[in-house]
Amino acid sequence: MSIIEKTGYSGKLILLVFFSLAFAFVEAAVVVYLREIVYPEGFAFPLKTIPVKLIAVELIRELATIVMLVTVATSAGSRLGERFGFFLIVFGIWDIFYYVWLKVAIDWPSSLAEFDILFLIPVPWIGPVLAPVLISVLMVICGVLITRLYAQQKAFRPGAISWVFALIGTAAILFSFMRDTEAAFQQQMPEPYQYFWLIAGLVLYIAGFALPFRDAKRRF
Repeated sequence: MSIIEKTGYSGKLILLVFFSLAFAFVEAAVVVYLREIVYPEGFAFPLKTIPVKLIAVELIRELATIVMLVTVATSAGSRLGERFGFFLIVFGIWDIFYYVWLKVAIDWPSSLAEFDILFLIPVPWIGPVLAPVLISVLMVICGVLITRLYAQQKAFRPGAISWVFALIGTAAILFSFMRDTEAAFQQQMPEPYQYFWLIAGLVLYIAGFALPFRDAKRRF
């Protein structure tokens, strides 16, 4: 049993919040350095050609980031559903404060409508900052509700319908980020973001979460 796991529920949340805030700053610092190298005049679209060596390192760094978030969430919980809930909390806080620290460090983004490269695997994800922030807020809310269930000796057990909703929602949101291949690969200005796909994905996520959460609350 890990040190985090031995801590009470409130203690776990405090430790995970501190980790997420610190890790978000590390992430933001790396991006500040990268932008000084690749975009010394300031980050903006259209994208510049990045050396292959930097891209390779960045891809591995992104994978390592996910591994670290999964590891700390796994250390905090004892059951799969509980660990999933803690992962949602850690990931959501980390992602939100990544942009907070960028704003503090380099006064970017200028607004939540500013476009960003959100991820690189398997292709560059492009979208406004508002999109990942909304997703992360929902992740934190759902993560807290799920982990509170386990603190109350209940369990979160999504059924087939919830998984279908989650998969379709994920596909819709990923499509909204990956559809603009011209901006990703041809150094063109990004097309207007299609918020319909984001909203549809978020609604499906909420529906997929609400069903098993309601059932869990009914159990004694």
